[in-house]
Amino acid sequence: MKFISPLLCAAALAAAAPEPLPPEMQLAALPARAPEPADNPATPAKIALGRLLFFDPILSATKTVACATCHHPEHGWTDGRAVPVGTDLTLLTRNAPSLLNVGFNGLVAGVKLDPRDAPMFFDNRVQSLEAQVLVPLRMREEMRGEVCAEADALPQAVARVNAIATYREQFRAVFAEDATAQNLPRALAAFERSLVTPETAFDRFIRGDTSALNAEQQRGLKVFQDAGCTHCHGGPMLSDYKPHFIGLADRIVLRTPTLRQLRHTAPYMHDGSVRTIRDTLIFYEALSDAVSETLDGGDTTLQPPLDPLLRHLDLRADDFPALEAFLDTLSTDYDRSVPANVPSGLQVAGAR
Repeated sequence: MKFISPLLCAAALAAAAPEPLPPEMQLAALPARAPEPADNPATPAKIALGRLLFFDPILSATKTVACATCHHPEHGWTDGRAVPVGTDLTLLTRNAPSLLNVGFNGLVAGVKLDPRDAPMFFDNRVQSLEAQVLVPLRMREEMRGEVCAEADALPQAVARVNAIATYREQFRAVFAEDATAQNLPRALAAFERSLVTPETAFDRFIRGDTSALNAEQQRGLKVFQDAGCTHCHGGPMLSDYKPHFIGLADRIVLRTPTLRQLRHTAPYMHDGSVRTIRDTLIFYEALSDAVSETLDGGDTTLQPPLDPLLRHLDLRADDFPALEAFLDTLSTDYDRSVPANVPSGLQVAGAR
């Protein structure tokens, strides 16, 4: 069976007519703008305010880290590490995911995404960007440290922001009131939703520009589909946003990561344990063989069991160059600018 998107140009792929695919497996272009909740429409002023807050260590109880400490534009809005370094030099346990296109989390082809339900974190434990941005503020290892209790982290962050005249003026201009526990995360979420990259070569190809991908990249796209990668990496974000177990050491079930912007977001996997795209492909090639052996009567003691969808993979080493060429079409350049300064007067976070 060939898993070929009905949106792809027949002349470009010269493939047999595909069977209908579920929405999460259909490849699709990314919209130009991320959906917004009705109670938090974006404006240029709100995005600008959220950008300052994102880079300002004033949000952390220790005043030493900011959102940009782990999500910096120089590293694809990650931090370039296997796992981030939090307060008091604490090593966290999961790789910092990129914020590029994070406003599209949960989007699959043909299904309208409600941004209030957008899944966040590798385990989908929080819904919506407005809820997600508060989690690091409250976590001891990320932005709270030992300075205050978890329940006090957000109120104290709001108080620190309101103690700065520039922030008071901007919040009043955007929200007609000072910073609050409700509008502070709304400003941050509005900024994060602005980090979109919908004009990759892949998107142009899907929209009908057959010259956007060269012959090797088109061959890689066919390898990607024929190998069954779209079982998990379909949709506009190249993710089904469903949980899967792939046998990593900590025995946890985590959602499919997006494949967008891979060129800029190494290292890979939820623990940052794989440094290159080629090594990632080798990992999955070996994993598909292990799953097939298990399902064919091998060791079934692994709990949770390996996801049976992995059996559908059919990767061959001689296809890797073309597959890598295709995956590169999912990346494009983006704005890497950072504020020259922030209203707190603290050092702008993230650069190193």
